[in-house]
Amino acid sequence: MNKKVVIAIAGFGNIGSNFYKLLEKTKVSVITQTGKTPIVKYISAKNFRKKRLVRIPKSKWIKDPLKFPKMKDIDIIIELIGGADGIAKKLVFSSLKNKKHVITANKALIAKYGNELASLAEINNVNLEYEASVAGGIPIIRSIKESLIGNKIDKIYGILNGTTNFILSSMESKGKDFSEVLSIAKKLGYAETNPKSDLNGDDSAAKIKILSSLVFKSTITKNYILTEGIQNITLKDITYAKTLGYKIKLLSISEIIEKKIIERVHPCLISSNSYLGNIDGVLNAVVIDGKPVGKVVLQGEGAGLGPTTSALISDLCSVLRGNIKLPFGISYKKKKKLTKFDILKHASSSYLRIEVQDLPGVLSSITKIFAKNRISIKNLIQNPDKKNKKASIVIITYKNLEKNYKNLFLNLVKNKFVLKKPIFIRIENL
Repeated sequence: MNKKVVIAIAGFGNIGSNFYKLLEKTKVSVITQTGKTPIVKYISAKNFRKKRLVRIPKSKWIKDPLKFPKMKDIDIIIELIGGADGIAKKLVFSSLKNKKHVITANKALIAKYGNELASLAEINNVNLEYEASVAGGIPIIRSIKESLIGNKIDKIYGILNGTTNFILSSMESKGKDFSEVLSIAKKLGYAETNPKSDLNGDDSAAKIKILSSLVFKSTITKNYILTEGIQNITLKDITYAKTLGYKIKLLSISEIIEKKIIERVHPCLISSNSYLGNIDGVLNAVVIDGKPVGKVVLQGEGAGLGPTTSALISDLCSVLRGNIKLPFGISYKKKKKLTKFDILKHASSSYLRIEVQDLPGVLSSITKIFAKNRISIKNLIQNPDKKNKKASIVIITYKNLEKNYKNLFLNLVKNKFVLKKPIFIRIENL
């Protein structure tokens, strides 16, 4: 007879209720593959009466999820509350301390407290599973921990946010501006009511921190990493990029340079013919550069109920099979603490769009600033708007240091002919 495993779900919004539905639908398959019978015995949420995909049975309702860790009959706690702190943090820490297996989709929590949580799980001999926290339905975490275990990885990069990828690719394909496409994304359920963490890059930053820790067998970076969002990208920039043979994507990049780690999230111009340049809509794609395997590419949907609940079921089956696994693939005690690479020493080519007054001598004034900062111009487009007596100057630079770009930017802003803050986007040759 199959052993019954008791589950408690904390957080019962769209993801929680969809997970509950999918588990009921696939229960026979789960039992067959794991030899265990999962029973969702308890559910907790903010509001019992809220309209949901699934009505919470009164017999399963527990008002306070912080009671779960002390309940002796519970084996697995699934945390779907969200947020790095507050109830979610208290619940997961308490659950692991009380020897409960934890499954979570909470990338903010893992990115902020993953080091401590991994240590707790290891000490108490329980699982901490978080596949659903990064890249939706792509099994990226399990692939790194298990399939790529014999590889030395120097770089991991990709598109880790389906919302921003949908917005940027839709702006290009539909010729609509940022605010119009954001409204469409919200209506389709690809963007939250408040999508701030997606748009400003924080969501992607949390994900690349988690992936960095896995691939480099290091502790999660506690420091701030270079994080820029897509809020300032306009249809004009996307059009210019297309003319020059590029697409704009929000990329998450982590690599080892001179034995130091550099992690960054920002919009990039990448070749229209590149692999990532053709990842559109809500798709995510991750590229892992390792030896001896070479480049490994994983692609799939990164936003929506389906991918997230699929990852949660996968994590549940992993726990049900009974293998206690180290959360980050190696013992917390063996994880390295990497030194941070100085971002100002990072080099790249770049795209700049500068809005200026349309007057004689302006172009010469702008190019002199570039020369003063030792930045060479590879390509220049001047697009005058005679009616409004202004012009757009688009410049593609040769490779240069972040430090020099920073100084260039400060000088451009001070120039009397420059009408507003220039747009600066790095170019990545992937």
